[in-house]
Amino acid sequence: MLIKLETCRIRSLEEADVTSLAYFANNRKVWRNLRDAFPHPYCEEDARQFIARVKSEPRETHFSIEVDGHAVGVIGVRLQEDVEIATAELGYWLGEPYWGQGLMTSIVRAFSEHAIREFALNRLEAMVFAWNPGSARVLEKAGYRQEGLLKRSAVKDGEVIDRFLYAFVPDGTGG
Repeated sequence: MLIKLETCRIRSLEEADVTSLAYFANNRKVWRNLRDAFPHPYCEEDARQFIARVKSEPRETHFSIEVDGHAVGVIGVRLQEDVEIATAELGYWLGEPYWGQGLMTSIVRAFSEHAIREFALNRLEAMVFAWNPGSARVLEKAGYRQEGLLKRSAVKDGEVIDRFLYAFVPDGTGG
């Protein structure tokens, strides 16, 4: 187990998570707020391939969010290279039945602090589609600060949209 919180655990992904992940990930509202590498519809084979890819990486960077013994989401980082070697991009998703309960805020806060230490990072960044104010609130409550608005910087679901850039900096300045 990576992190134990009052209402959930953040732990390594396991083959046993396939069915649960597929169940919660196969939701258009989840897909709409993630990169296109996240498929929709999302089936058990997608979950199986994702877990296999994560397990094959040299460092474990993506983890299961477990509630009541079920994998209900994923949180992880994409480590950067070159001059951005001490930066990572945070990504996460949570099954819709768990939205609006404050769960993701505590998960993001705890995981961000862990990731900064574990990967020797100076900062974490997160991109949020402008149509997703809930995720922006999660980041703000978890100690991230908005650093910018990237106008017309993404195409998702056939729409050109703006994204917000958020950052978590360990000294607390947020950039």
